[in-house]
Amino acid sequence: MRPIDFAVATLVLAIGTGSVCAHQPAPAAPNLPEKIPFGVPYGAPVGLEQARAIVSATQAEAEKRGWPMSIAVVYTHGDLVHFARMDGAQLASVGVSQRKARTAARWRRETRVFFEAYAKGPPIYGTLDPELAASPGGIPLIVDGKLIGAVGCSGGTSDQDVGRVSGGDRRPQVSGCRA
Repeated sequence: MRPIDFAVATLVLAIGTGSVCAHQPAPAAPNLPEKIPFGVPYGAPVGLEQARAIVSATQAEAEKRGWPMSIAVVYTHGDLVHFARMDGAQLASVGVSQRKARTAARWRRETRVFFEAYAKGPPIYGTLDPELAASPGGIPLIVDGKLIGAVGCSGGTSDQDVGRVSGGDRRPQVSGCRA
């Protein structure tokens, strides 16, 4: 086939294929929600004193139960504000706790959501963020309906990594690590 014939054949094929594709209806989106899920607006980021109080309360609960943990608090963008690794906590939990907190803040949802999604089917989320932590223990910090950061715990079982921290005057009411 001569070069000019090949170019014409390619053009005809492209035009023909384009017209076929242009007339096909787009598939309907299954389970199309009215509102964006996990659309909690961002608020002012968690401050150092709040983060220290959250880590302190979480650490006290972990010590009471005899669970050596790593506890991380991040602000809205997922960067570290405060961190504690308790004596005896496994070394791998240092990075894991920070990734859990970062995932919860950036994605505005508990990391348990990703764990459950991976268990049900194809892990598409992992293709979107290579640092995503799909393990329970990352909890968004919500104050007055706005996300201010997140807390991540690691070092125990999934159930040990997740729990509740409720604060007083100096720290927000949060669902977070019981540790």
